[in-house]
Amino acid sequence: MIEKICNALTKRIRKEMPEVDDERAEVINYGLQLVIGEIPKTIILIIIAWLLGVLKLTILAVLLILPYRTVSGGVHLRTHIGCIVATTIMYTGNAFLSQYLVWNGNLIKYITVLLIWAFSMVMIKKYAPADTQDVPILRKKERKIKQIFSYIIMTTTLVIGLIIKNNTISNLLIIGTLLQTITITKLMYKLTKNKYGYLEYIKAENIKATN
Repeated sequence: MIEKICNALTKRIRKEMPEVDDERAEVINYGLQLVIGEIPKTIILIIIAWLLGVLKLTILAVLLILPYRTVSGGVHLRTHIGCIVATTIMYTGNAFLSQYLVWNGNLIKYITVLLIWAFSMVMIKKYAPADTQDVPILRKKERKIKQIFSYIIMTTTLVIGLIIKNNTISNLLIIGTLLQTITITKLMYKLTKNKYGYLEYIKAENIKATN
């Protein structure tokens, strides 16, 4: 349904703007699908969070992890249903779990956060910013800047998660950071049938060079 609406809007745009070629039309169509697709996803996410009694915490989970996700990237599910399920798990699931997770001593919490930090550092080095074929990040300067900010924001988020006294918010930060880091890993890209846009671009350029 959403795809049909976006295709119709794209055709209308091309009719009104003849200068829009196939490549630009594809970009416009993709952008429309992202924007329009967010509407039902957001409504469903709000309903589920409200039914579970964690609407405010879900919104907070989104806001707390948004800076890290913005710079580090991550997978995008190719179906709207898959996207709804993944988003619900990442944010509403985080909010629900954070209410009940209690650390048995600060040492366990410190060790857990240290392991998440080390894992995240390695994954950021290998994959961030994790782009997609639909929206590749090709400029090396932009990639470098986003990778540096990924290190900084991820580390800051975990440090705040350690020192903040509110246990629920602390959990939101720690669990959210782990979940976001998982979304940039090669395993998650394989499971969701995504490909890193930049790496695919490099492969294509190498093939051209050898031919």
